[in-house]
This record gives sequence, C-alpha cells and structure tokens, in this order.
Amino acid sequence: MKEKRATENGIKKKGEGYYYGLYFLGAVIGLYIVLYLLEPDSIQKALKASGNVLIQIVPVLVLILILMGIVNYFVKPKTVSKYVGKGSGIKGWFLAVSTGMLSHGPIYIWYPLLKDLRDQGMRSGLVAVFLYNRAIKIPLLPLMVYYFGMAFVVLLLIYMIIASIVEGKVIEMIER
Repeated sequence: MKEKRATENGIKKKGEGYYYGLYFLGAVIGLYIVLYLLEPDSIQKALKASGNVLIQIVPVLVLILILMGIVNYFVKPKTVSKYVGKGSGIKGWFLAVSTGMLSHGPIYIWYPLLKDLRDQGMRSGLVAVFLYNRAIKIPLLPLMVYYFGMAFVVLLLIYMIIASIVEGKVIEMIER
C-alpha cells in the first residue's frame, strides 16, 4: 500500500532515471574529450574553474548531507506532518517564512533537504514560501535601512511575506 501511494504522489521508484544519468554523464565526458581535441587550452581552463567551484561547494554539500542524515534519523514523517504537513495551519506558514529568512548559503544546496522533507509530508506551498523568503537576508537589513529608510524596508518585507504566502497558496491550489 505504501509503495502504491508513493508512486501516485510522483515519487520515483528506486532505479528510475538511473540510466539517463549515466547517459548524460557519458555525453558530457564525450563532449569534453571532443572539445579537448579542438581547443585544449580552453578545456583546461574550464576544468580548472569547475574544480575550483567544486572545492568551494564540497564543504557545504557535506554539511547539508549531515543535516539531511540528522533530519532523516530524528525527524519522522509524523513530526514533519505536524509542523509543515497538511494539518500544520498557521504555524506551518510561520515556520516556512521564518526558516526561509534565516537560511543562508547557495539555494541549490537546500533542494535535497527540501525534497526529503516534501517526501515526508511537507506541503508544496510551504516549500515555495521557504524558497521565496530566502530573498530576505537578515544580515543585510541594516544596510537596506540605511539606503532606503525604515518605512520602505518594513513595507517591502511585509509585501514579500504576503506575496510568498499567496504564491504558496496558488501552488497548493494548482496541485489540487
């Protein structure tokens, strides 16, 4: 029963898309080899730049993987449903808004964790609210107040929070 419900929710079965990933990897490697034969200097620069980005990303990826492991170990689907699931109510919206504002780092690092939480029962609208509110950077608020004034910043923040909730509601309506 659980497996039937999982496929109805759009969750892939293990192994689906596995070969697609290998084909894509093979195509990228093949393309790099062909381009290396045509422009070796350019490809070496590109590989060096990619390596530098990878070195910068690895510590954050490790941190997120550890965080995902902790979430999977300690946070059960029942807990996720209670705080950000279908019956979470206003506390779910508040939690999505506040954690979105408090989150830092590159956005793509948060995707696996959000997918994990969504697989455990987090509402899609709350995922959207979280992602929308990442645009609010608390450490930068004093600078924003300095340049634009307190009234503008407060009004903008209120507008962004309301817009994020509207966006989340629209996404939930579309999903139904």
